Amino acid sequence: MASTTETTGESVDTRSATTTTQAWSEPGESPLLLLLGSNQDPLSERGVECPGALPEPSDPDLVARALAAKEKLGDRLFILGHHYQREEVIQFADTTGDSFKLAQQAAARPEAEFIVFCGVHFMAESADILTNDDQQVILPDLAAGCSMADMARLDQVEAAWEVLTRLGIADTTIPVSYMNSSADIKSFTGRNGGTICTSSNAAKSLEWAFEQGERVLFLPDQHLGRNTAVRDMGFSLDDCAVFNPRKPNGGLTDDELRNAKMILWKGHCSVHGRFSPDSIDELRNEIPDINIMVHPECKYEVVSKSDYVGSTERIIKQVSEAAPGSAWAIGTELNLVRRLALQNPDKRIMFLDKTVCFCSTMNRIDLPHLVWSLENLAEGRVMNTITVDPETSKWAKVALERMLALPG
Repeated sequence: MASTTETTGESVDTRSATTTTQAWSEPGESPLLLLLGSNQDPLSERGVECPGALPEPSDPDLVARALAAKEKLGDRLFILGHHYQREEVIQFADTTGDSFKLAQQAAARPEAEFIVFCGVHFMAESADILTNDDQQVILPDLAAGCSMADMARLDQVEAAWEVLTRLGIADTTIPVSYMNSSADIKSFTGRNGGTICTSSNAAKSLEWAFEQGERVLFLPDQHLGRNTAVRDMGFSLDDCAVFNPRKPNGGLTDDELRNAKMILWKGHCSVHGRFSPDSIDELRNEIPDINIMVHPECKYEVVSKSDYVGSTERIIKQVSEAAPGSAWAIGTELNLVRRLALQNPDKRIMFLDKTVCFCSTMNRIDLPHLVWSLENLAEGRVMNTITVDPETSKWAKVALERMLALPG
């Protein structure tokens, strides 16, 4: 594990090996087109435009307009802000957190008629599942989806389950679905005896699952499943098989499926999947005392070379409690890393990748969309509600309650 040292010095280059500035250095432009705000994203989960005209992003009165609408709505409104949101949005959040924490916070505020979720589609679905029927969950831009959640569609998962049924192993396979999945995948999980997990309790969820059956079908992020099984639970890489829904039999032989302990869905996070072992090697060569901390959605090769691995909440806690003067390279979404650098000026914090790596669909929730949502609510128009049908909600809630019943 990399050690930390207390040093001083000033420089504007946070990637320099010879100084330890606390100044934030923005990564270079990404070679990939980032589709933010009101632009079109053909790969988004819900490619639906907001009806009506949005305010201009350059409108100097946007902040005042948001504050005025929020004040008019008062306690009827509760705004949730995910950690990956930009500052222009998160400044209006009544509470911040990861996806499940935010959904729970919404459920704990039954007096709030309107839950404005500054996150992505699956998060708003979870909030609708957990809140009461008198509350309405609003997503400021319906095109704010999640590429990972989209990688496991219900028809694909049901077809995979038919393969396991044909092999006679479905009855001994327990589905475990990551919180970053659609409501219908959570519902499938509940109907088939499985549970949900977060990035912080994945090991506990898997331990429970192996008490119920012989193997796990882990959806939709292969990296979280592999990292948890191998690093935290002592399984080998050979115990893991990746099921590709685009190939017959998942691209696996019948014996490979029967012998696997972890059947990992071929899905990943488009942000965390970008980080590479080469970036870690380069930083260690430049800054020998650097601490590398990454999210468990990163590839196994990246996680294996890191000093610390943890959920978003753990990353925040670890950095905030770190020694002054210590140096940290963080492998997670750039908005959060930038915020950590600003909140911890006594430490040297940098982004693990050299180029910009935002969650593009999360960043579709911008200030114009938020203002548009709040002003419509203030005028009695409820736009972009997220509603999960009762049957889907019932079984998704069963899966979530199994997770909540796990020992703390």
